[in-house]
Amino acid sequence: MASSPLYLTVYIFLVMLGNLGNATVIGVVGESILRDPGAVRSSDVILVNMAFSNLMVSLTRNSLLVVSDLGIQIFLNKNWCRFMMGIWVWLRSANVWSTFFVSAFHFQTLRRVSPPIINLHGPRKLPKSLILGFFLLWSLNLIYSIPAFSFSINGGANSTETLMLVSSTTRPLLGCIWDFPTPASGLAFATSSMVIHETIPIILMSITNLGSLLTLYSHGLTRIAAHKSQDAPVASRIPAERRAAKVILALNMLFIASWGTSVISVNYFNYNRGSSTEFLLIVARIGNITFIALSPIILAVGHRRLRAFIKSVLSHILYLKPVCSGRT
Repeated sequence: MASSPLYLTVYIFLVMLGNLGNATVIGVVGESILRDPGAVRSSDVILVNMAFSNLMVSLTRNSLLVVSDLGIQIFLNKNWCRFMMGIWVWLRSANVWSTFFVSAFHFQTLRRVSPPIINLHGPRKLPKSLILGFFLLWSLNLIYSIPAFSFSINGGANSTETLMLVSSTTRPLLGCIWDFPTPASGLAFATSSMVIHETIPIILMSITNLGSLLTLYSHGLTRIAAHKSQDAPVASRIPAERRAAKVILALNMLFIASWGTSVISVNYFNYNRGSSTEFLLIVARIGNITFIALSPIILAVGHRRLRAFIKSVLSHILYLKPVCSGRT
């Protein structure tokens, strides 16, 4: 099933779409951060951080899975396996919390009734709280990934995975597999991973999404009063924040759906291993890449510069087709 043409086609397409889409988000939004005058928009920096984590996961793992699916077998030695396993766990875990960061930041922004004050002539620097958040996000997940640098080895061509984690692997790659001292310690690490990087983020995203919707509802009730008092900044800000909330809600729903299917499939393998194991692991692999592949499309719906860039690219493509056909 894992080598069927349909699966290979879908998986390769999703990986390529994720690589191209997230690279586009980094390039377009990153350029606006560097070129725009005035204060740096924290929301754009957070989007770039999420897209960067998506791209790193896709390049360091999903793209290698494509190479493996095409029949090219590469096996690393023990030290390189430990290094790569640690990188996979670190990037995948950071990717989860980078996604939650978007939802949490929008909820915190909505709690401000008036728009933030931006000094166009002041220094272009990020808020200290945001810098601290990025530091904690990447450093704490690096600490969490330390066991992967120790409890992994290189297997042979016939090696099979006996323990799987959503945050690292759903099948052996480059010959690297987990090697915990005892099955109990391996399951303990898998359980802690399920709680920290699978259950808690989904719960927190649901809470912040609900909080954002309730905050928007309360802001909507004050919109008429804002018009009557001619409080233009507050009144004009409500529709824009509502559009942003819809985009972030769609982004988080996509994450919960793709992440949830992967969580169910992998934990079914770890704790049950019934007759549906192979099929569910295929579902887990597709679920892992779905969010990375489709999240740039959702972001483009709500981000003005991304929409403008995509429209410009499409217009150039549509313009070149008639020209080429006319020449032929």
